[in-house]
Amino acid sequence: MEKNKTVASAVSLILVVGVVVGVVALVRTNNDNSAAPETGNNNDINTHSKSVQAVCQNAEDKKLCTDTLKPVSDSDDPKEYIATVVKTSMDSVIKGFNLSDKLTVEHGNSNSSIKMALEDCKDLLQFAIEELQASKVLVKDNNMNNVNERAADLKNWLGAVLAYQESCLDGFNTDAEKKIQSQLQTGSLDDVGKLTALALDIVSGISKVLSAMNLTLEVKPSSRRLLEVDQDGLPSWISGADRKLLAEMKNGGSVPPNAVVAKDGSGQYKSILDAINAYPKKHKGRYVIYVKAGVYDEYIQIDKKKPNILMYGDGPKKTVITGNKNFVDGYKTMRSATFTTVAPDFMAKSMGFENTAGASKHQAVALRVQGDRSAFFDCAISGYQDTLYAHAHRQFYRNCEISGTVDFIFGYSTLLIQSSKLIVRKPGKNQQNIVVADGTAQKNMPTGAVIQNCQIVPEPSLAADKSVRTYLARPWKAYSRAIFMENNIGDLIQPDGFLPWQGTQFLDTCFFAEFGNTGSGANVQKRVKWGKGVLSKGDAIKYTADQWLQAGEWLPATGIPYDPGFTKA
Repeated sequence: MEKNKTVASAVSLILVVGVVVGVVALVRTNNDNSAAPETGNNNDINTHSKSVQAVCQNAEDKKLCTDTLKPVSDSDDPKEYIATVVKTSMDSVIKGFNLSDKLTVEHGNSNSSIKMALEDCKDLLQFAIEELQASKVLVKDNNMNNVNERAADLKNWLGAVLAYQESCLDGFNTDAEKKIQSQLQTGSLDDVGKLTALALDIVSGISKVLSAMNLTLEVKPSSRRLLEVDQDGLPSWISGADRKLLAEMKNGGSVPPNAVVAKDGSGQYKSILDAINAYPKKHKGRYVIYVKAGVYDEYIQIDKKKPNILMYGDGPKKTVITGNKNFVDGYKTMRSATFTTVAPDFMAKSMGFENTAGASKHQAVALRVQGDRSAFFDCAISGYQDTLYAHAHRQFYRNCEISGTVDFIFGYSTLLIQSSKLIVRKPGKNQQNIVVADGTAQKNMPTGAVIQNCQIVPEPSLAADKSVRTYLARPWKAYSRAIFMENNIGDLIQPDGFLPWQGTQFLDTCFFAEFGNTGSGANVQKRVKWGKGVLSKGDAIKYTADQWLQAGEWLPATGIPYDPGFTKA
């Protein structure tokens, strides 16, 4: 694995973009067929009607689209289309939250599993409300140019809303819980899914919205550089304290921690949880926690009010957080996680996260990551089924070892695992191995799993057992997306490569593709016909760090090395 990459390449790329991109203005274009002044009102009505039709042309549900936008069909402000559908989605989420609260009162004491699922739903829908509030503020407080420039952020937030809606419903996974799941679906969550997907359709087609309203974005050259770097080659938008911290990390120096954890009492805290709970209110900048070598038997959740944590240890095999919660013993998948972080801008370095429940215990998560712009470097994530729950938002993993059996990398995030080792373990009896199960549920969700420049290898016990079948991915949801590029794939992978979820379900809409892979398991000649085959270089570049994760906007602040584009091509 290459460990000598620096953030310089990413920074220089941003500089180029910063120089080129200038001021963009929204202008009205002339229409040769415009009416005379005395008949302008009727023509405006026709124009607005055509605008709504054009906006809804590529929507999955055209009638829902036109009905939702009807209140603003006479508006000449394109932001109104986005604001209206976001508000409508928000109303449906609030309705779902209230319904889950009502169902908790009615059924919470009847069954611990039902209570757990309903409580998870309430938490997830609260997160969804916050994502939609952020979307609403962005649209309301910015001009159309800024909204257009931040379309990636809007799609990121809306994609997370769909992740929470889907995972809320996923929590009701026994026959006894299906009635309540159905109540939530028909009561509001189906509407949440449809309306949020509609919002994504509209945001994804902003250029069509503008064209339909005879508006264009006019680009003017910029007179200044939008991004500077300091003497260490780090972006100027990073705070002075963080630039100093990153410079020390870049030069291999030790990072001064805010808190030290040691089981032997040589630190400020004996448990990781105590160090996290000591996070100061309204803390600014990075909060650094150093965890000394040891095995920490703890269940940890970093809440959303503790952003910008950097946690580092003495090595992924020396500093290990362990647990064994699992589905068979009565835990929902979300709650089986040994370590969970829902806060934005979390970073872990040189640590291990494991779930030791074993293959026979089914779903047993080692690490669940929900916060946006989360990054892991030189970490080990070990388990069997459902090892890494990449739950939502943008996530990056570099120089990591991730091991497991069934769907051991899964979730609804925008995920990039780069220059890492994926170790496939021997599963339970009658089980098959699948590396990725992505949950992209709508066509315009900006989500999926990208595996780049990784080694995909078996552990020794699996290598010795040729009877076990191993696949790269299977479609968990309708638009499941998994891209494997520039990897070295071992002969453990079946020639057909990908496995159906259930019969022919989702095979027409899922997106599984490959580019530039090598190794004995990389031969694509016998891959399934419903896969998307080998990508061209022009198509594959869409899944590199700078385009897939908008990496240049946030990864430099982590100090983690990364390849902004291809690693080999």
